[in-house]
Amino acid sequence: MTTPVIIDCDPGHDDAIALLLAVASSELDVLAVSTVAGNTTLDKTTRNALTVLELAGRAEIPVAIGAAGPLERELVIAEYVHGESGLDGPVLDEPTTNPVDAPASEFLASIIHASPDPVTLIPTGPLTNIAQLLLDHPDTKENIASITFMGGAAEIGNVTPNAEFNIYVDPEAAEVVSSSGLPLTMIGLEVTHQALFGEREAEALRGRGRAATFVAELLDFFVANHPRTYAAPGAPVHDVVAVAQVIDPALVTTERCGLRIDTSEGLGRGRTVVDRWHVTDWEPQVDVGFGLRRKAFSDLLIERLEMLP
Repeated sequence: MTTPVIIDCDPGHDDAIALLLAVASSELDVLAVSTVAGNTTLDKTTRNALTVLELAGRAEIPVAIGAAGPLERELVIAEYVHGESGLDGPVLDEPTTNPVDAPASEFLASIIHASPDPVTLIPTGPLTNIAQLLLDHPDTKENIASITFMGGAAEIGNVTPNAEFNIYVDPEAAEVVSSSGLPLTMIGLEVTHQALFGEREAEALRGRGRAATFVAELLDFFVANHPRTYAAPGAPVHDVVAVAQVIDPALVTTERCGLRIDTSEGLGRGRTVVDRWHVTDWEPQVDVGFGLRRKAFSDLLIERLEMLP
């Protein structure tokens, strides 16, 4: 059975690889892509999404331009990780296609309403576009099957000691999504830090087709430029795990937990407070990822990238 999906992203190295995995997988029908500011500015994330889809031979997938910044805050970007272009490493061709002429929230609502089957949303950047969709078009909930988002951390953050980057950028949007009542799966740092790709994986991909070589070149930069804080043999391809989990839910071990988003200022900003041990009276409403079948995940990604033109 094919799952209709919308990818909402801020490419970003790992977003780009996640997009390639999605379009290479027959289990998914990618109805649309929307872009948001996060890893870099909106003009660059949009260009990068169009470029990646052309590279994959899927330029027919519509791309909608979303939010240039968070719902209520100033934009924070991560060029210190992804470089000036957002996809530093390979030589990027300018896309020959254009985004659709409609704001993301309106376009995504039209796609969701038109789908004969409920749509799964896979946001891999700040949740601004998804929150705006739910605020502007609450009736779309009737045809949204679930939301699997890359973001958050049950324990330790990566942009502050408490917060993961995507949630930190727009905690108010994350609060809208987490309280939406929709089925949610959180692919946070506990599981994505098990999805390490490094020199060995880059060499396994290099020369195995244009898309696979492109990913190898992305990894060359991403791994070398990844913060040394974690002392890990590679860099986590965070966003890819969210797409992989929708393709094969058995790849990720989840636990049903209560979740609250810290929208305060200061050290708490963007913290995803996960009640893993059920010590509060919160209703468990999110499936939180904790374990990854690392080899099966790696094999899936490499196999699918080699299938692309």
